[in-house]
Amino acid sequence: MSEALGPADVEQLAAWGIDIEEAERQLALLREFAAPASRVPPFRLLRPCTPGDGVRRLADDERASLRVVWRRAAATGGAVKMVPASGAATRMFSSLLALLDEESFPTTAELQRRAVAGDGSARDLDRLWRELPRLPFFDELAAICVQRGTTIGELRERRDGERLLRLVLTSRGLGLAGLPKGLVAFHRYADGERTAVEEQIVEGAAYLADDARRCRFHFTVAREWQSRFAREVDAAARRLRRAHGVEVEASFSVQETSTDTLAGTETGEPFRDDEGRLLLRPGGHGALLGNLQAVDGRWVLLKNIDNVRPESAHALVAEWQEALGGLLVLLEERAHELVRQLRTAGDQASDALVDEAERFLADELQLPAAAAWAERPGRERARLALDRLERPLRVCGVVENRGEPGGGPFWVVRPDGEVSAQIVEKAEIGDDEEQLSTFARSTHFNPVQIAAALRDSDGNAFDLARHVDPRAVFLARKSHGGRPLLALERPGLWNGGMAGWNTVFVEVPAATFAPVKTVFDLLRPEHQP
Repeated sequence: MSEALGPADVEQLAAWGIDIEEAERQLALLREFAAPASRVPPFRLLRPCTPGDGVRRLADDERASLRVVWRRAAATGGAVKMVPASGAATRMFSSLLALLDEESFPTTAELQRRAVAGDGSARDLDRLWRELPRLPFFDELAAICVQRGTTIGELRERRDGERLLRLVLTSRGLGLAGLPKGLVAFHRYADGERTAVEEQIVEGAAYLADDARRCRFHFTVAREWQSRFAREVDAAARRLRRAHGVEVEASFSVQETSTDTLAGTETGEPFRDDEGRLLLRPGGHGALLGNLQAVDGRWVLLKNIDNVRPESAHALVAEWQEALGGLLVLLEERAHELVRQLRTAGDQASDALVDEAERFLADELQLPAAAAWAERPGRERARLALDRLERPLRVCGVVENRGEPGGGPFWVVRPDGEVSAQIVEKAEIGDDEEQLSTFARSTHFNPVQIAAALRDSDGNAFDLARHVDPRAVFLARKSHGGRPLLALERPGLWNGGMAGWNTVFVEVPAATFAPVKTVFDLLRPEHQP
């Protein structure tokens, strides 16, 4: 144990479920980040993946046949939709919350002056007044106003901004800023509004149902909200059963404290709070790898909670979810067939069989290195092919880059020289100008529409932890109690967390992607039923 950690630290870490070896590993990474000149990047960008060079386009007839493959597979009951839903809605309302945080709420005249001057919070409040009737929670807000002895019309006439924000954002009213994003109303229909989690369920029913008309979902949620999510899902399931005769089976999991990470000082030493205890922080979405591992499904469709469109677009979304899933199933079937043939042949595997496996890896699973194995001895080629074929597989939908923040598909090279297709986010590449220039040439964006195959050729679950690049962590500069710190996040779930997976990128229409980052995104045409 290093001198940086004492007996009290070991006790604290044990209570969190973090073993000392893992803590020491994190501290070593923090020290590397504190001295960036000595840090070896986990990879370098070569070029963006583009159509014909890492991004696959599906013709109409191919897409139709893949949808048939998916329906056949889903009918067996092996498909699950996993939706990370633990994120809070606070950021949706951050500019409006800033007004409530001011020492005294600005007067109407002051707000008007600030809005003209370009103040974002004042402008957003003015927009909220104008657009309020179009937001999905308007009817619920109107009912709350009546309960509080006024009407929404009177509130708008008086232009009482402070009261409006308290009714919308705080526990005095709807409390939207304190909810998880999944429990915020996203869309309004004639018979009422739907939260993001209910819309995810209704959407999933279009492409998940098995032979028994059962759809399986898994939601990762914050522990304190699990019972509320369960009630919301139960109510949504009852409505779906009545409307379409579909049964919903939902499970939940939480992000375990054992996935939290140590914060560091600017010199890479353990950051301690005012009481001298280690500061432990949530490890980012990469911490959900264990949750994915525990999902009881052969094929998992991954989608973010805020990327869901109204029912009018569900048929389009289902078409592409089925196409991604069908391609996943076909690639998995072929990989498993080659694994079985290579294992049966053993050391006697023919050059023709190994050649076939290498072509499949290079051409279909986007592993250029496989094409160079021909110079190696036959036994080594067969071993390399087996190792690469028997891995988790993902088919990732990507959309044309229209300026959304986030990662995209790139060809990368790792320190050992292996080239592979990966999802990369800007935060992973540091401040190297050449790398930033390469990143800026990206043509496609990762919307997190991922179809994943989690079973090996014998039907056993892969050990997903074996395929993580542990050095592909994220670092952010934060503060605590006014003191700067280095915040470490685990390799991202679809970044370094899946670095060792076999990966295929497929272009999907931008119309399938409609994220909600601010409340006003709900006013975009793609979110208006």
